[in-house]
Amino acid sequence: MSVRLGAIGAGWWATSNHFPIFAAREDVELVGVCGRGPSLAHAQAEFGFDLATEDADELLAADIDAVVISTPHDLHHRFAAQALERGLHVLCEKPMTLDAAQAWDLVERAERAGTVFLVPYGWNYKPFTSAAKRILDAGGIGEIQYVLCHMASPTRGLFGSDPTHMLQRWNSHTAPDPSTWADPAHGGGYAHGQITHSSALLSWLTGLRATTVAGRVSGPGAAVDLFDAAVVQFEGGALGTVSGAATLADGDKYQLDIRLFGSEGVLMIDVERERVSLSRYDGRREDVAIAPGEGEYECLVPPARFIDLITGASTENNSDALVAARSVELIEALLRSAGASGVETPVHREPLRET
Repeated sequence: MSVRLGAIGAGWWATSNHFPIFAAREDVELVGVCGRGPSLAHAQAEFGFDLATEDADELLAADIDAVVISTPHDLHHRFAAQALERGLHVLCEKPMTLDAAQAWDLVERAERAGTVFLVPYGWNYKPFTSAAKRILDAGGIGEIQYVLCHMASPTRGLFGSDPTHMLQRWNSHTAPDPSTWADPAHGGGYAHGQITHSSALLSWLTGLRATTVAGRVSGPGAAVDLFDAAVVQFEGGALGTVSGAATLADGDKYQLDIRLFGSEGVLMIDVERERVSLSRYDGRREDVAIAPGEGEYECLVPPARFIDLITGASTENNSDALVAARSVELIEALLRSAGASGVETPVHREPLRET
């Protein structure tokens, strides 16, 4: 089976990560790409798309089976909804949406369409996080009672309108667009840009859903949040903290630290130190073997898994619309709470309703 693929968005992340992966596969035909400016012609020439257009409707009307959406955050819902209405398989970049109602709308649309919907969270596909999930699914720590979920990254330039240093990490002819990452009008900031990773990993590992969030953010020297801190109440009674910081020094390893305290033990997942460790109250200990460097962030598996899910080569989607929506609703409540001086804020659950 060959997957006829279209792409909406031809900027930094699409050209540095997604397109090279798809172009290297024999079971993918790159039919069309939609974008703006010089990057569009470059993407067509480098990766061999048959069609290049600035009109997303033209792209979605083409003879395609699936679409990759790598636009600015605030456009994800619009294009993903259109694609699902056409019955297309969708890979939608993170965050899936900026708004919880839009996120749950896409969950409903994806269920109706019956097609593959994947949000490419790289850490959700690591062997060591899969091992951690197996431990949790087997009841390794019993009922989760408390959660610590922390992330920090060397992204102060990205969220402070100086993104050029990020190009050192990726092979791309384009730079990250500050209007995506550092402009509050388009969902810029650390919560949408980075805590989306940690909260989606937490969602997939545990299945926990936030019910209320009390949050604060700050962004010294930037127009968007660089630091985020939240106290979260989850369904079932678990309490947690979710936090993030954009100001690691350039070149420092990403920090993503999830510690889960349960009725029967504790599980620690730490990508910086590359460890997964189970410590049970009955005395049993277990350490997951992790290959050196496996904790580093990369997003090679999710695009490949997207194609494998379409062709039937795999059935494991570790970052579907449901996982992504739980991340969106938590972050949205965090930011709404911060905008209300930290007041405890209920998480929005309802999808969009057509009028």
